[in-house]
Amino acid sequence: MSSGLIDTKPLAGIALASAGYACFALQDALVKWMVATYEVPQILFMRSLVIVLVSGILLRFYRHPSILKSPYRGTVVLRAALMLIAWLLYYNAARYLGLAELTTLYFSAPIITVFLSILVLKEAVGAGRWIACVGGFVGVVIAANPSHSPNLIPAAMCLVAGFCWAWSTILIRLVSRSESTLTQMFATSLLFGLACAASFPWIWKTPDAEGWILMLSLGLVATLGQFLLYEGFRYAPASALAPVEYTGLIWAFVYGYTIWAEIPALNVFVGALLIVASSMVLVFWERRGEIAARNRAVS
Repeated sequence: MSSGLIDTKPLAGIALASAGYACFALQDALVKWMVATYEVPQILFMRSLVIVLVSGILLRFYRHPSILKSPYRGTVVLRAALMLIAWLLYYNAARYLGLAELTTLYFSAPIITVFLSILVLKEAVGAGRWIACVGGFVGVVIAANPSHSPNLIPAAMCLVAGFCWAWSTILIRLVSRSESTLTQMFATSLLFGLACAASFPWIWKTPDAEGWILMLSLGLVATLGQFLLYEGFRYAPASALAPVEYTGLIWAFVYGYTIWAEIPALNVFVGALLIVASSMVLVFWERRGEIAARNRAVS
C-alpha cells in the first residue's frame, strides 16, 4: 500500500492513470443510466459513501496518519469543493447539451491542467507533452464533431466544470507529496458526501433493488478509479498525465456500444486514432526521458 512519498516513474503513472480513466468512463455510463430516475446529488452521495467505507477500513488496517495532522488539510477541503462543483455542473449541463458539445467543452480540462502545472507546480513541460495534449484535443473535436454552437449558459457550466476538474488534478499532485492515496480518497469523499447529503430533504428517492445494485456498483468502480488515478499522479507529473485523460473518450464509445448498442460514426474512429497516436507520442517521449535520466545517473 502506497505511502505519502512521491516518486517519479512516468510510464507507471501513465498506465495507472489510463486504467483509472477507463473506470471513470464506466462511472459516467452508470450515472447516465441512473440519472433518469434519481437526482445527481443522491447518486454522488452513494458513490462517496462506498469510497469512504472502503478507504476508511483500509486506512485503519494500515494505520495511516489522520488527515487532520496534514499540512495540506485545507487543500483537501478545497479539492473536495472543486470536485463537487465540477460534477454538479457537468451532469446538469448534460441535460441541455448534446454529447458532441458536452464532450468537446469538457475535454478542455487536460490543456488547462498543463497550464496550471506550469503556474502552480512549476513543472517543466516539454514539446512531447504539448504535442500529445494538443493532438488529443484535436482528436476529441474530430470525434465529437459539434454541428452547431451550444447554448451559452450550459456551455459556460461545462467549461467551468473542466476548469474545476483540472485544478483538482493539480491538487492531487500537490497533496501526494505528503499524503497517501487512501487518506486523500477518504477525506475528499467524506466532505463530498456530506455536501450532497444536505440536499436529501428535497431530492431523496428510495432506490429499488436495481437502483441499489447500480449505486453500489458505481461506488466500487469509482473507488477503484480514484485509487488508480491518485497512484498515477504519485508517479508522474500532472502535465504528463493530462493527455491520458483523452483515452476516457475511447472507453466511453466502447461502453456506449456495449450497453446501448451505439455505433460511432467514421469521424469518431478518426478522432480516436488521433487520440491513441497522441498518447503514443506521450509514451515514447516519457520513455526517452527515463532512458536519458538513467544514462545521466550512470555517467
